[in-house]
Amino acid sequence: MTKKTLHVLDHVHLRSVNLDKAIVFYRAVFEALGLSKEVRGGRDWLELDGFYLDQADANAPSSRIHLAFIANSREEVQAFHAAGLRAGGTDNGAPGLRDYHPGYYAAFVLDPDGNNIEVKFDEETG
Repeated sequence: MTKKTLHVLDHVHLRSVNLDKAIVFYRAVFEALGLSKEVRGGRDWLELDGFYLDQADANAPSSRIHLAFIANSREEVQAFHAAGLRAGGTDNGAPGLRDYHPGYYAAFVLDPDGNNIEVKFDEETG
């Protein structure tokens, strides 16, 4: 029997008050996950397979969310965390095992707007 994959999100759209810094941050962390060739964007926007980033303004203020990306290994989690810090993010949890469930290896970085950006590798399924 084939396991059905359940997708509950179609896309995520972040609005940034620090767009120049946010674009540098997201390009760096996507590169750490091996996704740099799939990133599209310009001076005032960024897009990657359902992830959208653009400028916040009076009608659409800055986002405040927790967003988790999937990594394929512990090394990708570590590379994501390091890239996020080098690109202007703030440490919000160094790479390591978490007690959420067995084999949950993750790291957390605050992006330039203060969003809590996580990357995780599930060792039990990875």
